[in-house]
Amino acid sequence: MSTAAERLAALKARVAAAVSGPKADGVPSGSASGISSTQRNDGGSNTFGNDLSGGRTSGLPPSGGLNVPLHPALENLNATFTSPSTSKGFGRGGKRDNRKARANPYLDTSPATVATAEGDAIIEAAAAAPPPAARARHSRPLQFNEQGKYIQQGNALRRQAALEAMKKRIAEQARKAGMDEIPSDKNFVIEAPPDIEWIDQAYFAEGKTYDDLDMPDCLVVNKPKVEDEAQGDEGEESIITDLVMHPIPIEPPQDKLVPEAKPMYLTKQEQKKLRRQRRMAELKENQAKIRLGLMPAPPPKVKRSNLMRVLGEEAVQDPTAVEARVNREIAGRFDKHMEANEERKLTKEQRHEKLAANQEKDAAKGIHMLIFRINTLANGQHRYKIWKNAEQLALTGVCVMHPKANLVVVEGGEHSINKYRKLMMNRIDWTQNIPTTIPTPTQSAVGRIPDGQSKGPSREWLASESEALPSNQIMLLFDGETKGRTFRRWSSKICDTDREAFDYLARTKLENFWTQARSSS
Repeated sequence: MSTAAERLAALKARVAAAVSGPKADGVPSGSASGISSTQRNDGGSNTFGNDLSGGRTSGLPPSGGLNVPLHPALENLNATFTSPSTSKGFGRGGKRDNRKARANPYLDTSPATVATAEGDAIIEAAAAAPPPAARARHSRPLQFNEQGKYIQQGNALRRQAALEAMKKRIAEQARKAGMDEIPSDKNFVIEAPPDIEWIDQAYFAEGKTYDDLDMPDCLVVNKPKVEDEAQGDEGEESIITDLVMHPIPIEPPQDKLVPEAKPMYLTKQEQKKLRRQRRMAELKENQAKIRLGLMPAPPPKVKRSNLMRVLGEEAVQDPTAVEARVNREIAGRFDKHMEANEERKLTKEQRHEKLAANQEKDAAKGIHMLIFRINTLANGQHRYKIWKNAEQLALTGVCVMHPKANLVVVEGGEHSINKYRKLMMNRIDWTQNIPTTIPTPTQSAVGRIPDGQSKGPSREWLASESEALPSNQIMLLFDGETKGRTFRRWSSKICDTDREAFDYLARTKLENFWTQARSSS
């Protein structure tokens, strides 16, 4: 095996031969006069054969004809590459091919070299460099777990599970006993707003927030232009495209709150003028029908004032009979007028339908909600008025009764809510009380025990024998518009503990108002 110095000397000799090869005969290779016609035309000469078999490299200049040198990319086609895992190839059909690879006789098997000083320096450095030292292999020692390690972990998990079970058991017992009061204010902490809203995330670059709006690279509207792209073309990552989106038109919700346009008011003279013109048009139409024979002529309208002028001689001959006749006609006209009024009058069912339609139309404009806090509802009349007026005004909600505080939640149209607010804040005297007896389980929900809660012991705090409630007050906790109705109907709920009331209101996400009501007591 040759050393590195011998390989380096061989490489240098090959480079020198490649450089001095074309001028070995003292005649330039590109000169046509230095080459005989016999040498050019004789395809079997030794010079041509030697040139093809051996001494031609990539450094030779082109000499024309068959002496054109080989392209550098085709010089190493005879190099064979063997995989470290398999030393023998596979032939057709997946069988191992034991034949040796044959070399192309027309190609140079020597490696290509570059005859430059920089190439010599690279070759010398590669030859002089020592071979890389093999990394020593160290075996990993065995690692043994300490005795009792997993036993301790299992005991810790069991202790944690037992602690959680104990906490749940204590909470359940406290809830049954009524010791668990309202939760702390930590449960009602409002989360901080996000750094970027979801509707703006596509417009901001990665890692940018609203605080970086002044920076030029904060918004991602167009991708940076490439030199090949034409001016004005949008980038691939642009969120602005040539597509037009037509959203579905939605009626603005505030248009429902706009009151209807009322007709212009007329003065007394204008009203009389329109009435006179309307009656004149009707009279001319009736006269035309009478002339055409479409309707009979009406009898003369006799009154006490025109009795003598209309009847004339007949009134003079028998004035008593004529006066009785005129009185009968006057009474008949009055009865006809009253009958027409009764026909236009709505029945009881029609009045209810009209009222319900108006209340539904009022609620369609928007749902408003009122939440009141009352110290005590011991007076049965107060409970009856709260329930009955809510039913008449088509309001839904709930009345939560508690020994220490009472919460009334109502929702409905704007007109009904305004009337109910006046009832609760002005019309009802909350300090007045009429002594009542303790309600029996058979009494209804109106002013007594709500339906479905008649079972169990009666609540003595719902009945008071005193004639006055001096400390009873009402407070308006919330007055505003909501997205929709939360309750389907009006109901009442008796809660003996704060936890029971809190859980009941948590179903409708109104538990924070119970916390506010209890904190203000």
